[in-house]
Amino acid sequence: MDRVRWGMIGCGNVTEGKSGPAFHKIEGSELVAVMCRHGGRARDYAQRHGVAKWYNDADKLIHAPEVNAVYVATPPGSHADYTLRAAAAGKPVYVEKPMACRHAECRRMIDACEKAGVPLFVAYYRRCLATFLKVKELVDGGAIGDVRFVSVTYCRPPEPRDFDEGNPPWRVLPQISGGGYFVDMASHQLDFLDYLFGPIVSVQGRAANQAGLYRAEDIVSAHFAFDNGVAGNGLWCFTVSEAGRIDHTEIVGTAGRISFSTFDDTPVRFETPRRVEEFSLPWPAHVQQPLIETVVGELLGRGRCPSTGFTAARTDWVIDQVLDRI
Repeated sequence: MDRVRWGMIGCGNVTEGKSGPAFHKIEGSELVAVMCRHGGRARDYAQRHGVAKWYNDADKLIHAPEVNAVYVATPPGSHADYTLRAAAAGKPVYVEKPMACRHAECRRMIDACEKAGVPLFVAYYRRCLATFLKVKELVDGGAIGDVRFVSVTYCRPPEPRDFDEGNPPWRVLPQISGGGYFVDMASHQLDFLDYLFGPIVSVQGRAANQAGLYRAEDIVSAHFAFDNGVAGNGLWCFTVSEAGRIDHTEIVGTAGRISFSTFDDTPVRFETPRRVEEFSLPWPAHVQQPLIETVVGELLGRGRCPSTGFTAARTDWVIDQVLDRI
């Protein structure tokens, strides 16, 4: 492969700014076709973003001769199906997060790509953003000594759409998303912790629905342990008031601690008994671009991507245990 010519399945919000434009801006990469079941939406996206071809049939896009790699940008419920189809066509796959609705589906995706001899990448883009690379640099460099534990708290008010009983957002429909907002949001946090400390090997969790706005869980707590001995805990709640909004992760070691946010641009804070320092690092215009650059680099034989089907499947396994969705 001398140039990556992407076909994109799905034209939702994530593709408007976070990912879609990046495919055109990376050397050796271009977005040549898009697909949506609603053809008018695909045509509109293609016209607005300068994409040559559009389809309303996924198989036509996957088998289009101009497409040599597939980006699956649909909700998790269809990730496995589209990945298996792309793999059968012999085309590498870059799929949105979370990787699938269940760990078992992740395994089928991995197996299909292995059988076809094509790579599988997953859009856990925080593995390549400067803010999170600074956290990793501090941890890996021993700035806080030996890490003892990590604590995650993420709470936010309901979305206005959550109150629409007749038409709730897809993220709170378990048959489409795999669960509720915990699956959508906490997957980013759990994957980044996996990147820092390696796989979680033990986890206990509790999920409940307190507010009754939708069927999926709206509060989750968990305790977990990493293979390297680091302990962790987390609390996620999606029905607090604005005053209760929290996005805080803290890593505590024998010589200090690091705190940061996952979803906003709060500076990374590094503290020891003798030193306090903050690092304010800008987010790129297209947040997936640094990760997509590594995907393109690997496909063109000039690097490695840190977020693969193997790493992403571990996060689905953790979520399975927490939600008891075996």
